[in-house]
Amino acid sequence: MKSSLETRLLWLFRISVFATYVGHGAFGIIGKKAWVAYFGVVGIPEPWAWKLMPVIGAVDISIGIITLLSPRRAVLLYATIWGFWTALLRPLAGEPIWETVERAGNYGVPLAFLLASQAPGWFSKLEIRSLDAALKNRLAWILRITTSAVLIGHGALAAVTQKPLLQHNLDAVGLSFVPLTALGGFEIALGLAVLLDSAGWLLLFVVAWKIVTELFYPLSGAPVWEFIERGGSYIAPLALFFLVHQPRFIPGKSLVRQPPLAVSESFK
Repeated sequence: MKSSLETRLLWLFRISVFATYVGHGAFGIIGKKAWVAYFGVVGIPEPWAWKLMPVIGAVDISIGIITLLSPRRAVLLYATIWGFWTALLRPLAGEPIWETVERAGNYGVPLAFLLASQAPGWFSKLEIRSLDAALKNRLAWILRITTSAVLIGHGALAAVTQKPLLQHNLDAVGLSFVPLTALGGFEIALGLAVLLDSAGWLLLFVVAWKIVTELFYPLSGAPVWEFIERGGSYIAPLALFFLVHQPRFIPGKSLVRQPPLAVSESFK
């Protein structure tokens, strides 16, 4: 019988991949001009790029739905590789490397899910493995690095590259007085803090911070899919919080919180 922590992580991972791939896939169905340059990286001309976008979008949405309803390890492997490849396409198309770093939630969470899963075969329905100390430590580091990368990457896009879209979002929600450099510097510091520590209050603050700041996209007039596809950015720190600060229920007694998991300095 799976523990409450294992069940909770299973559903957080499922929802994360679902949100990321349905959100990303929706842009494929709709069509997104920015994607044309990414097709160009592999030599696909613009007319074919527009024809292939709905196909890729349909595949992405299928990946998300399968993972939510009946997750498979083969699908998670694909999600991890495809999530990293689509993030890597951005610097290959001439954008800053921080675009890949900031999208760590797209590939870091599927990777953690894959590591935590087991099944008789790659195409069999999976289940979460029993979380022994070694596995907890590995998962904690993957989620910790993922969360840190999301924050540092996004912060660098603001502070280092001064991404115009981020300034547009601030202007649209009435925060034009906030300097991008200061906002980005704060996020970079937040990312470094997560890398150095996993305090419960810090992780919950990161969850709230990412949800609020990514809501700037739909609030500024962008499609709501911009917010949905960043599901890994919210769920990585939340899953890390539960993994490190999981509650423990004792029959006949009130809720007892276990001591925080000591994340070691290695993956041993």
